[in-house]
Amino acid sequence: MGLEARCEVRIGRARAECRALLETDELIVRGDVRARVPFRAIREITARDGVLRVTHDNGTLSLALGEAAAKWADRLKNPKSVLDKLGVKPGQRVVVLGAPDAGLATALRSRGATVSEGRVARGADVVFLGATTHAALSRLATLERAIARNGAIWVLWKKGVATLGEDHVRTAGKRAGLVDVKIVRYSDALSALKFVIPLARR
Repeated sequence: MGLEARCEVRIGRARAECRALLETDELIVRGDVRARVPFRAIREITARDGVLRVTHDNGTLSLALGEAAAKWADRLKNPKSVLDKLGVKPGQRVVVLGAPDAGLATALRSRGATVSEGRVARGADVVFLGATTHAALSRLATLERAIARNGAIWVLWKKGVATLGEDHVRTAGKRAGLVDVKIVRYSDALSALKFVIPLARR
């Protein structure tokens, strides 16, 4: 997840205390006033006197963020890529299982990672597991034994599916002896949860 804050938000004449979230590719405001602004729709960003002002295709919104306004402005102007948020680095050994995203393996290779698809490579630094069923989550125990002791497993699943959601993924990871440390909005359709081996067992 990106930045998050509770602050006064102004959209047109409407003003309210709201929750603002800076996600991978959009700015979201939730509360009595609401907004969803894709980064591609933003035309101007300013931070002055603790207020972040964002002009976009459909208007302008202001967030009273105080000292954090400059940080939010910088993040909007220089957004992190999904791979940045997932922490993938050049030279890492990465495994992709279950084809969670057709373009993931290609993107990982362009980042400089060594990628294996469809099979578990022992000692892998990062594993991406696409989960569409509970049976797929049962592989976590095997993956825990296969990854590098300081490695990570990212589980990707479809949003909005009642039979397989974040709680199911988190429970399966804990059952496999893993601990969840980060959740990321991978795309409009997919969420991603990161698991690692507890420090005491590395």
